[in-house]
This record gives sequence, C-alpha cells and structure tokens, in this order.
Amino acid sequence: MADDMRTMFEEFDTLEEMLQHFIDEHQEFLSWIGTRVDDVGRGTMTLSIPYDEKLSNTRPDAGPDERGDIHGGIAATLIDTAGGLALRTEMEEAFDVQIATINLNVNYLRPATGDLSATADVIRVGGSVGVSEITVESTTPDGETKAVATGQGAYRIFRPE
Repeated sequence: MADDMRTMFEEFDTLEEMLQHFIDEHQEFLSWIGTRVDDVGRGTMTLSIPYDEKLSNTRPDAGPDERGDIHGGIAATLIDTAGGLALRTEMEEAFDVQIATINLNVNYLRPATGDLSATADVIRVGGSVGVSEITVESTTPDGETKAVATGQGAYRIFRPE
C-alpha cells in the first residue's frame, strides 16, 4: 500500500491534488457528498463540502425558496475525516501507517445552512495514538461564515513492524 501511495503521489504536483484524487477514486461516500481538499499544511488540513439539498433535513412545511439545514452527520464526517488525515501531515512515513478512529466528540453550535468547511489542527501524534481538534464553519443565509460544530478526534495509529 505504501509503495502504491508513493507512486500515486508522483503523478500529482501537490499533496492536495493527490488526496483529492484518492477521495474521488477510492472513497465513494466522501466523493458522493462532494468532499473537496482545500488546503494541506504541516499539522493542519482543510476540507469542504458544498451545500446540496440531498444532504439536508428539509422540513415538510418549508417553502420553495427555503433551504434545509445540512444533516449533522455531514459535519461529523468532516470532523472525523479531516482530523484523521491531518495526522498524516505530521508523520515522516505518512503512507506507511493506517489510522482508525477510536473516539470522536462533536459539539453542534448552530444549524449549518450553506457550504461547509472543516479545518483540523493536530494536537499530538504519539507512537500509537494521535489527537486532532477540528472546527466546521458554514455560510449563513446572509452570507456570514460562522462555526457550526467543533470536535476532537482520537485516532489509533498502526505503524509497520
């Protein structure tokens, strides 16, 4: 797997492009919900998902011009995914490890009514566990950007023996 990832990386100019290709070609759910890789840096990552009616909780009494709030599971998915991927940016051999979520905490602050953007920051990467903090923002009907959820993820790091 590590050699396959290294070979795939050589085909792209940036880590963002490589990760976007990986999501588009190998992560059907993330691709289906429209996940985009916006930025990758050491210890940080930003992913986004554009507003789509298929991801919303549409109220039965909503008028034709009313948008439904985005389902909270979409924000939780962004928190989990960005938090885990951000850990790889802190590792020497990022493609030689597997990462699995062991704990995920999501705090919802307000309804998400527009595009979502999640920024993850690595808190710590240890020998077998890593922790990230993540903030999800959304555009409001009046065009402002506000935090809609925060979270923290703990991830098990499986290193080769």
